[in-house]
Amino acid sequence: MAILVNGETRVIVQGATGKQGQYHTLKLLEYGVRVVGGVTPGREGDRVHGVPVYDRVARAMARTSVDASMIVVPPFGVLAAARDAIENGVPLVVVITEFVPLHDALKIRGLARKSGARVIGPNTIGVISPGKSKVGIMPGFIYGEGSVGIISRSGTLTHEIASNLTYRGIGQSTCVCIGGDMVKGTDFSDLLELFRDDPETGTVILVGEIGGAGEELAARHLRERPYPKKVIAFIAGATAPPEKRMGHAGAMICAGFGTADSKIRSLREAGVTVVESLDELVARCR
Repeated sequence: MAILVNGETRVIVQGATGKQGQYHTLKLLEYGVRVVGGVTPGREGDRVHGVPVYDRVARAMARTSVDASMIVVPPFGVLAAARDAIENGVPLVVVITEFVPLHDALKIRGLARKSGARVIGPNTIGVISPGKSKVGIMPGFIYGEGSVGIISRSGTLTHEIASNLTYRGIGQSTCVCIGGDMVKGTDFSDLLELFRDDPETGTVILVGEIGGAGEELAARHLRERPYPKKVIAFIAGATAPPEKRMGHAGAMICAGFGTADSKIRSLREAGVTVVESLDELVARCR
């Protein structure tokens, strides 16, 4: 079953005619994803690796059903692309692009909440249900089919943890990178609820980072509503020097929230097993 995407998910790629769009459209096809169209204004009639290109999302949806969109357009075009997808009823919108302006990300999140769409990102590697489908830019071969769900702020750590698990014969149900920006379309708590009802998921891994309050909010969510599955967490950035400006967009610490200690303490109080290394994380999944 998995969450968000499965073998029947029909995907469009917004920005498919660009360099990155062409490359990742090919990689989606190679993974067996049902890519039903690309969208680039002014390029209707073109084809990318055999996939038809449409001028607007509405034009694509007039010809085929669409379950998800992957946005790989430049930052200044993300708001228009996301609005095009959301307002035309695409239920899952995955924004790969980084450096999306903060106010644009806020507008996208507002549009999604108003319409009931699910936005993953911005600044994400996307979503993968190994062996079924993906809406993202991750190398599929390092992900294996199984029962461990992953929710992560970091694309790199998503890759590393999934590959370590796969190497040791521990597969994943669905891996979701929520993105590292301050404003996200979907956060830890939202996905914990989806995994709660997924019969294919037995263990959930939370991969957090310093900055923001998403992990503390997830801990509160778990305290308020007991969770039926094992939850394991790893918080990156515990050794980052205090009072030093970091480059990560989401690494904002304020009013005592956002520190590694605060996140670890909150999660442990909620009954989550918090590990100190990736080796320990993998061992706890056995």
